[in-house]
Amino acid sequence: MPPDHRLALTEHLPDHPGGTGPLVVLVHGSLDRAGSFARVTRRLTDLHTVAYDRRGYHRSRTDLPVHDSLTGHIDDLLDVIDGRPSVVVGHSYGGTLALGAALRPGGPGPILALAAYEPPLPWLGDWATRGGTRAGRSPRPVDEDPAEVAERFFRRMVGDTAWERLPEPTKEARRADGAALAAELAAIRIDRAPFDIPALAVPAVFGRGTASLPHHRKAVSWLVGHVPGSELVEFEGAGHGAHLTHPDAFANFVRAAVARAPGDGIRSTAARGGPEGG
Repeated sequence: MPPDHRLALTEHLPDHPGGTGPLVVLVHGSLDRAGSFARVTRRLTDLHTVAYDRRGYHRSRTDLPVHDSLTGHIDDLLDVIDGRPSVVVGHSYGGTLALGAALRPGGPGPILALAAYEPPLPWLGDWATRGGTRAGRSPRPVDEDPAEVAERFFRRMVGDTAWERLPEPTKEARRADGAALAAELAAIRIDRAPFDIPALAVPAVFGRGTASLPHHRKAVSWLVGHVPGSELVEFEGAGHGAHLTHPDAFANFVRAAVARAPGDGIRSTAARGGPEGG
């Protein structure tokens, strides 16, 4: 990856010599970070995995400006791939970025397959924000303190009680991600799709939890219905944070995408399976 991007990577090489299969790139969602995939990658030790803190988040919170468009985040993802044959796995906002990277004009290049778990698609007519209004009616969020945006978002994810139990340094670290969060939420509040998803030309696996919110589940239904040959994976009992609560199922989700990637030796790698503990 070009050094001027200075994005923080967490890389795990296969635990056996001569491992086969593509690089697996894990892309986190909003107000998240690479470390949230730790329980998943412990179940994928036979694969070469890379997770990264997206620009403006955690260890990638540098003097670089945050992105105010999907295009910038997709550029960063492609820089992380750096021309290597890859399977891209995105959670939430990261799933939308995985789709955008695979649909980049000129072809997906080294992206062999993708998996996206509940990617937001706010341009769909039935997508609603937590406030009950169509995303897209306000192209930019109300001018407010980004730290407050981050705290409110995190409270929605984990609940007020869990937030109050966090140590103050942890709260401050999440608030510090607010500038990146506010910018990317504004970037995706659009009424028209930024790319032609039905034109996706790589094998795709889409996941959702049986306990997830209706708009997340409907978005995945739309994807499966509009991407020819795509596969649906249901996570029994899981909500939106399945990579944290259901790491075994999420690791199998990754393997489902790896198994669909073309190329000699890739399917055999996925079929070996990984450890169940961790």
